[in-house]
Amino acid sequence: MWYNTFLGTGSNHHLPAMETATLWHRVLNDPELQNLPYKIETNEHGQLVLSPHKPQHGYFQMRIGELLRDHMEPPGRRAVEFAVETAKGVKVPDVVWVSEERWGQIPEDAEASPVMPELCVEVLSESNTDAELAEKRALYFAEGGQEVWTCDADGGLHVYTDEGRHPTSTLAPDIPDSIA
Repeated sequence: MWYNTFLGTGSNHHLPAMETATLWHRVLNDPELQNLPYKIETNEHGQLVLSPHKPQHGYFQMRIGELLRDHMEPPGRRAVEFAVETAKGVKVPDVVWVSEERWGQIPEDAEASPVMPELCVEVLSESNTDAELAEKRALYFAEGGQEVWTCDADGGLHVYTDEGRHPTSTLAPDIPDSIA
């Protein structure tokens, strides 16, 4: 398979942006990867990162999308499994909210958004580590994200800004702290 050759084995070097874009393009166009029951991301080492999801995960994604529809002002666009470019590869937040202004900056043919949504939400899986989540938050904030929410296994929502954890969202102050 092309990714064994392209990715190499055990490499700790960082890929240049062009190679990261080429990798993501190949992932999107590989028929063998199209129907996997996994979220696919890339990292700065040129590796594919596969994350399997349980049905509860999808339910939480949909529920968060509904809450964003009902609580975000002004209205923007909501999406699930939204690929975004970061300094360390393409990441795919589970749910995002993007203002119309930022949406207008995303090229229609973009394979991964070069524009970071204002809000990125990660629905936690058993495989997520604190270090991985801290790194994703830092990447989202470095690219212009305003808030990152995490949704734990019990449906609890946790709000983060670049200053750390917050008790409430400034983007959606009346959002409930649990979706369960």
